[in-house]
Amino acid sequence: MIAQGKRNVLGVLVDAVDYEAAAEQVVGAARDRRPFALTALAVHGVMTGVLDPPHNARLNSFDLVTPDGQPVRWALNLLHGAGLADRVYGPTLTLRVLQRCADEGLPVYLYGSTEPTLARLVPALERMFPALKLAGVEPSKFRTARPAEDVEIADRIRASGARLVLVGLGCPRQEVFAYAMRPLLDMPLLAVGAAFDYHAGLLRTPPPWMQRAGLEWFWRLGLEPRRLWRRYVILNPAYLARLLAQRTRLWRATPPPPAEERPATFPV
Repeated sequence: MIAQGKRNVLGVLVDAVDYEAAAEQVVGAARDRRPFALTALAVHGVMTGVLDPPHNARLNSFDLVTPDGQPVRWALNLLHGAGLADRVYGPTLTLRVLQRCADEGLPVYLYGSTEPTLARLVPALERMFPALKLAGVEPSKFRTARPAEDVEIADRIRASGARLVLVGLGCPRQEVFAYAMRPLLDMPLLAVGAAFDYHAGLLRTPPPWMQRAGLEWFWRLGLEPRRLWRRYVILNPAYLARLLAQRTRLWRATPPPPAEERPATFPV
């Protein structure tokens, strides 16, 4: 089990952690009924923080930020000698956490995505984990929260008996949601990126060799070029340039202090 704590990657604090330690922290918080926020960041997620200082501060307040992409794992190894042999990929971590929740009888709430996606995701998860208890399923509204709606959402989740929430709103909306809702819920919130789409069978997983080589971005670009070309063609070179600058100490990449104030409104 590897849990070395937070390390500075371009000013974003990412945990040098492995699957086992990440899953244990999440399930431990679910058992103890503790507020807990996790996100899994690939290059796009890190760069979203780099280019948006208030969002960077939100990310730096998360309890756990895992290296979702191989380039983020490489950065932890290059900059901090973390010695990580593998990334902690959001969709895979999701399955490991769900298996633990099924084993321990911890009910799970699914928040986000669309009704058609959730309609495919729920039976897929029930096939994979027959003992899993799904406390509730709620699609995204694809808008910002109305006054007092955060309390209504929190009340629904608590009333369901859930002990953990999976959030699938897409980056960075899901991170803002998890940050905003964390003070209202005594359970972990996991911002799991494209895990809903992958496990619903709507996105094809790249071959293992592409994942190991850090080429998942190229696979996804081929599947969704119109939607993703700006993300990868612009942000990937910017990430590498800033990583080199941090490594050579041309740029200090000072992390902002963790955010403390809840946003007035946020995506739901």
